[in-house]
Amino acid sequence: MLNNDLRNDAVSNFESAKDIYEMLADDVRTQSEKLMNVRKKECHRTIIEVEEMFSKVANTPKVFDKAFAEYKAEFKVFTDILNDIREDVRRANLQTSGTAGAGLMAGAGVATLAPTAAMAIATTFGTASTGTAISSLAGAAATRSALAWLGGGALAAGGGGMAAGNALLALAGPVGWGISGATLAGSALLARRKNAKIAEEANEKRKEIEVLNRQFKASLVEVKKLIIETREHRYGMIKQLKELKRDMTSFDYKMLDSEQKNKMISLKNHVESLSALMNKKIDV
Repeated sequence: MLNNDLRNDAVSNFESAKDIYEMLADDVRTQSEKLMNVRKKECHRTIIEVEEMFSKVANTPKVFDKAFAEYKAEFKVFTDILNDIREDVRRANLQTSGTAGAGLMAGAGVATLAPTAAMAIATTFGTASTGTAISSLAGAAATRSALAWLGGGALAAGGGGMAAGNALLALAGPVGWGISGATLAGSALLARRKNAKIAEEANEKRKEIEVLNRQFKASLVEVKKLIIETREHRYGMIKQLKELKRDMTSFDYKMLDSEQKNKMISLKNHVESLSALMNKKIDV
């Protein structure tokens, strides 16, 4: 009679969507960190092992050195982004500690997101439409703070900038999605109207969350796919490197047979393609 069922159903559906959102956001964060570690540690270590092997061989073509030089330049951009974000985290913590700004930053969800997660997001995502809804709901000041916190240094280093900042804001939590629970008092008509208003608000915000949930699901698929692709590429390199070491009959390129030279050329090509994979961004 007072629209209690309407309100309760709407709020329940909103809470269910929000729970799914939080689960998906956590999964995206976890998988993004996994991808970052695969890139930063596993792939980098393998490419360095290949370079060390090649450095022992005399008279190698100049294109081999060029491939490793280009990889190192790209990897420096990657690590510079990580270092800039780590520094941004440190500065944000110093600036907001014990000030009114701390409440603003925490309200935007930024202060609660671990630096590792922030770095993973910035190196995983390119454009980030997932941040759009939250950016508007969080308020202009909160949005600017969050995006500046992540975007400034990363953009200066060639990173994701504002787009990565939007992804961070989206993954920080459903900012501004609390449902107003006004006290039901006065006439039955007023109570009905308040319940109907709460139901309408819950339904609107549920729809916004459901849009993000679909985007997060798509992102999760892409991140996992990229992890698999990157690791498979790395495993192929490891296998080829072992075969080359086993079959090497000389450490002078001019003295190698055509099969051995082809294996070195193939590994050089793998270094180039793995470098591209390590810098690949996911558009969401």
